[in-house]
Amino acid sequence: MIALRAARVRLGGHDVLHDIAFAAAAGEMVALCGPNGSGKSTLLRALAGLLPEGSTPDPRRVAYLPQGARCAWGMTVAEVAALGRIPHGDNDPAPVERALLACGLDGLRAERVDRISGGQARRAMLARVLATEPNVLLLDEPTADLDPAAAHEMMALLRRFAGQGGCVLVVLHALDLALRYADRVVVLLGGRIVADAPAHSVLPAAASAFGLPWGVDPSPRLLSPGP
Repeated sequence: MIALRAARVRLGGHDVLHDIAFAAAAGEMVALCGPNGSGKSTLLRALAGLLPEGSTPDPRRVAYLPQGARCAWGMTVAEVAALGRIPHGDNDPAPVERALLACGLDGLRAERVDRISGGQARRAMLARVLATEPNVLLLDEPTADLDPAAAHEMMALLRRFAGQGGCVLVVLHALDLALRYADRVVVLLGGRIVADAPAHSVLPAAASAFGLPWGVDPSPRLLSPGP
């Protein structure tokens, strides 16, 4: 559904991504993990077509939610979600309604986004991108600064989108969320993909990339400190 082949990204005179070969299919949820500066956000932007090296396969519809996306104006939740119709040049209410329902925001449609909780505001921003009716969702740390319950709600929502045939690529630092929700984990280090495998088998490599001596306890499907 979306792919890069032998991609290289050079920013500010420095190579940020090196010889990246990556693809994700319909129905997949892929977590991009790695330490700060490893190239995760750059890879997401390349896949979104926001860099010269990036490409988005036509006619696939790709929605990109950058890190820390927020609305600083006193718009209602419904108004924020309706912004997703701007690329289509219409004000079709049906996709907006579906997005609000998918994000559990039906009861908050009239609330101002600057007066609701951080988790609710994050879901409002996600409703905006869902209202574009994308095939592919690209999200950069959508669970950052959320409490555990809100983070799991966000990930479960993305999991449902993938389960309905969409493709989800999400940058995560929380390895436990990657283990619980992602089909695959792609680990970046120094601008290169160093691992790409099903979540359970790749998480030791992900922990190593972060420099953590962690092991995996598959019973509760959470990471636990190693010996």
